[in-house]
Amino acid sequence: MTTPRIGLFVTCLVDIFRPNVAFSALKLLEQNGYHVEIPSEQTCCGQVAYNSGDVINTRVIAKQVIDLFQDFDYIVVPSGSCTAMFKQHYPELFLDDPDWHAKALSFSKRCYELLSFLTDICDMTQLESRFEHTVTYHDSCAGLRQLGIYAQPRQLLESVKGLTLTEMTDSNVCCGFGGIFSIKYPEISTHIVSDKIKNIQATQADVVLGGDMGCLLNISGRLKHLNIPIKVYHIAEVLAEMSHVPAIGDQKTS
Repeated sequence: MTTPRIGLFVTCLVDIFRPNVAFSALKLLEQNGYHVEIPSEQTCCGQVAYNSGDVINTRVIAKQVIDLFQDFDYIVVPSGSCTAMFKQHYPELFLDDPDWHAKALSFSKRCYELLSFLTDICDMTQLESRFEHTVTYHDSCAGLRQLGIYAQPRQLLESVKGLTLTEMTDSNVCCGFGGIFSIKYPEISTHIVSDKIKNIQATQADVVLGGDMGCLLNISGRLKHLNIPIKVYHIAEVLAEMSHVPAIGDQKTS
């Protein structure tokens, strides 16, 4: 039986701000026996352009991504928002172009968010990782509402030794990031993330986990601004036992 070819889409935010997430995703996939390839030509998923109404350039980006990953059996992404872009919006971009619509549909059916792939495709239920912390989990809007990802991260966290999960109130409520929303409406965004921080503090957890870098950067930024010593990690870093690096927002940037 031929081993499926896995293409890892790294995402812009992971590539620029948190490469450790990509290494963690790679480790988790390889632990399941997959050979993973990371095409070096990959760029953005096009979500920013799409959300800004720039359909023309979004189509250009989408065609490049579809062509680059056309030979892979699965495309795995450590981000709910980018995966939702691939699965839901790529086919919509080409409704007036039968050839590219067919390509986009084929591509979208092979795309999986990392946590969904590990549980729903790999049937991963047990990990050997250890994380001696009390954590709370933030459900990102795209992952939860567009992809139905809720039980998967909790199922995986159950097997992490030493970890205690304490659910926050309104874990499924937006953190206020929303991509360009936080740029267009900074005061509203700040109010929303401040409410999220209050709910995080109420759990008395010392670590916040999530599956989307946009949310995690927004939450960690507000925590730092308020001088609240709660650490933030992408869930993949904990599952892969690669959380030895500084937490999100703590690392130095040049």
